[in-house]
Amino acid sequence: MGTLLRGGRIRVRRLPKDPGPAAWNAILPAAPPSEPLTGDVTADWLVIGAGFAGLAAARRLSQNRPGDRIIVLDATRVGEGPAGRNSGFMIDLPHDLSSENYGGDAGKDRDVIRANRAAIDFALEAGREYGLSEEAIIRSGKINAAATERGLKHNAAFGRHLEAMGEAHEHLDARAMRDLTGTDYYRGGLFTPHAAMIQPAMYVRGVAQGLRSNRVAIHENSPVTGLERTDDGWRARTPGGNVAAAKVILAVNGHAESFGFFRRRLMHVFTYASMTRALSAKEVERLGGSAVWGVTPADPAGTTVRRISGTGGDRIVVRNRFTYDPSMEVSASRIAAVARDHDRAFAARFPMLSGVDMQYRWGGRLCVSRNDAAAFGEIDEGLYAACCQNGLGTAKGTFAGVAAADLACGLETEFSTSPTLQKAPSRLPPEPFAWLGANAFMRWQEHKAGREM
Repeated sequence: MGTLLRGGRIRVRRLPKDPGPAAWNAILPAAPPSEPLTGDVTADWLVIGAGFAGLAAARRLSQNRPGDRIIVLDATRVGEGPAGRNSGFMIDLPHDLSSENYGGDAGKDRDVIRANRAAIDFALEAGREYGLSEEAIIRSGKINAAATERGLKHNAAFGRHLEAMGEAHEHLDARAMRDLTGTDYYRGGLFTPHAAMIQPAMYVRGVAQGLRSNRVAIHENSPVTGLERTDDGWRARTPGGNVAAAKVILAVNGHAESFGFFRRRLMHVFTYASMTRALSAKEVERLGGSAVWGVTPADPAGTTVRRISGTGGDRIVVRNRFTYDPSMEVSASRIAAVARDHDRAFAARFPMLSGVDMQYRWGGRLCVSRNDAAAFGEIDEGLYAACCQNGLGTAKGTFAGVAAADLACGLETEFSTSPTLQKAPSRLPPEPFAWLGANAFMRWQEHKAGREM
């Protein structure tokens, strides 16, 4: 699945570009100065990427091999990349973004649930070990919110699917949704109790700091520009220095294709979000509802909404729209165009907050495969991948990172042997057919979503 250049060298063809500010990180106190890699260093393990997968892999390695030297490299600051740009739901249940109502085959869904819950437990355990607050991570459950009759039917169908699998759930009526959110936009909801909610930048920064306390070296602003196989393992090149390590875990999601792996098998998708300025006390009073909540849309193509209260003040976050961009880049004009959809979604839901503007707008990179498979496993001798999280990077990324660490250590665990990681991503159609087909499908899904958008 990967292609080495002559002499066992990999040249990284491009570096990630994340559009707009990472709002979750921007509302936190400034992080200490970064410590980019300088000079040549040697380690037992190198983890490339400090997102959910990379940090989970590093933590698991520190548990499996407590005496080993572990180095983590990231191209940017922890919390500035995709891990700090998602909506902050660690979802335990099936959440296929290309489906009608998230559900699928019951047997496969049970495997997914077991994997996602193991990942959530691992993340909660990390939060306890590193002293993270409930604002950073809490098991709170989640709600699929329905704004239309079609959305209610989606929730009803998903509820029947959960009932058949013996999964706890509760249907909420319009009044319960209004009491929670302060808005009468939603006609109903489907609550499930086992998901966790995170402030994503607070969580990954907290885990990174906890790992540093456990003698894991994390070098930010240190993009890997090349990998070379050596007699003793691998050597990674960065602008400031090199790391020689016996084994490497590649935890860079869709960026794996830039290393030459999984070519024409990964779809690079962007999703987009906006965050309001901090609400005033009078605006909070006008809004009403609970101080902290989050809803995903009953229709997967709809709008995700969160209300947060804590560090950075009371704010509303809206997320919608997906685009397929094989270049892994989007323009400022794209962000501006999508912003109009965010403003419409916000105004429709919160007319009582007229005049509240968006302080931050950004895009986040997702990686999906046609067959919902992860890019996982030993892809070269001593080189392991924990990539392609299929739009659920918080839970699936955490799971894949732990699984890659266990696999690299030769351990057969519920992570490394999970059925969810056993198939490979299928090949994409040639361009421009993949681009045309994927974007046409997403626009059609958004059109069908109607007021769920």
